[in-house]
Order: sequence, then C-alpha cells, then structure tokens
Amino acid sequence: MRVLEDELAVPHGSLKDGQTLTAMPGWDSMAAVQFIALADEKLGVTVSGDQIAKAHTVHELLSLLGNRLTA
Repeated sequence: MRVLEDELAVPHGSLKDGQTLTAMPGWDSMAAVQFIALADEKLGVTVSGDQIAKAHTVHELLSLLGNRLTA
C-alpha cells in the first residue's frame, strides 16, 4: 500500500482498504497506468486496463496483485 501511496504522491496511511478508487486522491487514468507499470516492474505481475476498470476499491485494486504483496 505504501508503494501505491508513493506512486500517487499521497501521505502514507492515507489510503484505506475499502476506499473507493474515485475517492482516492490523485486516482485518474495516469495513476492507472502508473499502477500497471508498478505491478509489472516491481512485482512481475501483468495487470490490464480492463482489470483496473473493473476494480472499484483499493482492496480490489490491490487484489489484482495476488499474493505478491508483503506487509
């Protein structure tokens, strides 16, 4: 979650699991592209734009990364 907060340039702890993406500060189409790149480059996970479009919450977005997240 902290990496996502860093990518979106928001304070650590500002994103919450159940928060809707539309309520996320800085979430827009460019942030979606950044998330795709982050998933690929840092975690080796391929995430499509269609998958992101179906995600409505931070939890759903992060679940696209599968078990690649660490605490």
